[in-house]
Amino acid sequence: MSNTNGHSANGGNPVEDVIIIGSGPAGFTAGLYAARANLSPLLITGNDYGGQVSITYDIENYPGFPVSLSGPELVEKFKEQAEKFGTRVEFDYVSEIVVDRHPFVVRTSGGAEYLTRSIIVSTGARPRYLEIPGEKDFTGKGVSYCATCDGFFFRGKDVVVVGGGDSAAEEALFLTRYASRVRILHRRDKLRASKILQDRVFANDRIELVWNTIPVEVLGEGGSVTGVKTRDTVTGAENLLKTDGVFVFIGHLPNNDLFPGKLEMDEDGHLITDRQMRTNVPGIFAAGEIQDKIFKQVATSVGQGCAAAMATTRFLEDLHAGHAVKWNVDPREFAAPRAAVAAW
Repeated sequence: MSNTNGHSANGGNPVEDVIIIGSGPAGFTAGLYAARANLSPLLITGNDYGGQVSITYDIENYPGFPVSLSGPELVEKFKEQAEKFGTRVEFDYVSEIVVDRHPFVVRTSGGAEYLTRSIIVSTGARPRYLEIPGEKDFTGKGVSYCATCDGFFFRGKDVVVVGGGDSAAEEALFLTRYASRVRILHRRDKLRASKILQDRVFANDRIELVWNTIPVEVLGEGGSVTGVKTRDTVTGAENLLKTDGVFVFIGHLPNNDLFPGKLEMDEDGHLITDRQMRTNVPGIFAAGEIQDKIFKQVATSVGQGCAAAMATTRFLEDLHAGHAVKWNVDPREFAAPRAAVAAW
């Protein structure tokens, strides 16, 4: 890997200290901390401004906000605070990164090309699809992955929600604001959602639970959903549920299209980082759901964005001080030292 530690490269083009890819909680928190470290970070939003939190209606579990607020409201607060300290926000989409040279190269769909000494990846995740017949055909015509985006269009109608976790429960509860009936289809005989959400679901007379059931085909006519064919996961029996809409909440996939062959990923496509948010390439860090396959909360993404920015700051301090960087050596550490514990 070639190396340029000065303030410009390629005939004088400016070199950024850090570029943050993604505008969710992890990205904006990384921007806040990097800005407060006087790094003048450049944050490139991506097409999904604000990440998944931006399509969440009520957020009740983010510390410091005892009165719930909407996802878009929280995102704007993140952005405002990051910009206050000097984060530069660019509404564009990163289409390519070059990581086998330094400074790294970041190219966007808007035609921009940047050089940067470090990168913080916070590209997040996207909804997982059912991958059944009719799903693609009726996406946007009755099939949705965002209740807060599309719930209004189902006022007085019947809808089904597919899933059993927190997202499915939250979105089903939200849909009761509009729909006359909400049926949750879950492949098991109990929900995976948190206890407080389960209690709310069971107490809502507009919600019905359909256990041990999976959708196998979305049906429709005239450009609209009319029903969903289902299968019982225990007996194998098939059934037809008439409905006006299908809302899918069965998990997410990491937004990793930029990274194959460049950054190390696990079998599920998440970037593999150590406790300092370092990837296998020195100077490239990751935070949020692109590397978090366990917690996936706004609060944990914020913490990871903070950690990534702090680790990036240390990396740049060493770089500017002239310390040698072993560019071809994986910088990550996974074995945590254990202190001796005295016996009682």
